[in-house]
Amino acid sequence: MKGKTEIEYLFVDIGGVLLSDGWVHEFRKLAAKKFDLNAEELEKRHNQAFDTYEEGKLTITEYLKRVVFYEKRSFTPAQFKRFMFDQSKPYPEMIDLIRRIKAQYGLKIIVLSNEARELNAYRIRKFKLKEFVDFFVSSCYVHLRKPDEDIFRLALDTAQAPARQVVYIENTPMFVKIAEGLGIRSILHTDYKSTCSKLSALGLNVINE
Repeated sequence: MKGKTEIEYLFVDIGGVLLSDGWVHEFRKLAAKKFDLNAEELEKRHNQAFDTYEEGKLTITEYLKRVVFYEKRSFTPAQFKRFMFDQSKPYPEMIDLIRRIKAQYGLKIIVLSNEARELNAYRIRKFKLKEFVDFFVSSCYVHLRKPDEDIFRLALDTAQAPARQVVYIENTPMFVKIAEGLGIRSILHTDYKSTCSKLSALGLNVINE
């Protein structure tokens, strides 16, 4: 039997909430060390190209050509891509929590994330996110990135979700504030236990069977 709540939609970030971040500074440092790259140059080129890549306007091949393979390397693009993908790890407790919320309350689950296309597709498939997510408002598909307010408005419009019926779980304080400014009740995710407590305070008291 489904629980009763005025909340009908759960918006959730991927990186830092359901999974590790996709391609952050820490992973680029590791890549520079593993592949013997100039870390400063890698970071500079990444910063110049990444917004466009994450908005879905560059393929991963084009991104890597600009950032890594602008000169001859001793390794292949396929090897570098595999390293990028291998950094993704699941947060099983959080994935299970979202599954249980959906089952117990019948909420629509909408991912709202900044992710590049190929990495996003890999993470969705690898960690079976489609099994419980209703649809994905990913930056690479909609060509908008947080902190642009328009990606939040697009998610509301696409879901046909009144802001008052939405709860949003996000690990970036700025993005939480933006969502709240649009009337979306938001949880700043820092760890599993505190997020469970905040959900409970909003009436989503998930039973751990």
